Amino acid sequence: MGGHSHWATTKRHKAAVDAKRGKLFTKVIREITIAARGGGDPDGNPRLRLAIIKAREANMPNDTIKKAIQRGTGELPGVTIEEFSLEGYGPGGTALLIEIQSDNRNRTVAEIRSLLTKNGGNLAEAGAVAWQFHKKGLIIVDKDKVEEDRLLSLSLDAGAEDVKVTDKTFEVITAPHDFEPVRKAIADAQIEPSLAEVTFLPQNSVQLEEKAAEQMLKLLEVLDDHDDVQKVHANFDISEEIMEKAAAAG
Repeated sequence: MGGHSHWATTKRHKAAVDAKRGKLFTKVIREITIAARGGGDPDGNPRLRLAIIKAREANMPNDTIKKAIQRGTGELPGVTIEEFSLEGYGPGGTALLIEIQSDNRNRTVAEIRSLLTKNGGNLAEAGAVAWQFHKKGLIIVDKDKVEEDRLLSLSLDAGAEDVKVTDKTFEVITAPHDFEPVRKAIADAQIEPSLAEVTFLPQNSVQLEEKAAEQMLKLLEVLDDHDDVQKVHANFDISEEIMEKAAAAG
């Protein structure tokens, strides 16, 4: 999702997901459990540290966080969660990369295939669209939180690759291994980001007109609503005008 509509779209369906607190808890618990397989100490495990931050933002009780970590480290029994990605095409020929965490791969693949088919998309073979995305750290800061020169200097000194300026935000891009030091440098400077995550950014984008844009936003919502879907990455771009119409209709 490029430029201004990346964050506009992210905020829109993030709000929809956050409204479903139970589903949000399920997804964050799974992420903590899988992250904890790399070690139960967040100080030495950046992925776990980030998952715990998200859990606290969702007001998850400490005891729930602790048990999720213990299931990941094997201290507590739990179902085996498999992590994998699915690739597909959405409305207007958009590329989709869907991150999954599931305890039943076959069931989940069948359900995602059905959701795509019903909403103007289809499942693709492995490797069909993944090449269109690069794994990157992404930190988004609202413009009213910091001066451009300060954020630019801070981010680049900490190892960021680029800082993109959009209408209302700054988008700090990093290599995955540089995400944590850059995130920490921004946090240590008392600058609060709107979004901070390691994600997949598209190399190019497909501009969607009104009908395809509506279909795409609907598809994002039904995918986000699925318990096993952790994140959806897509290479679409939607004009501010169409986004505002969609938000008003939604």
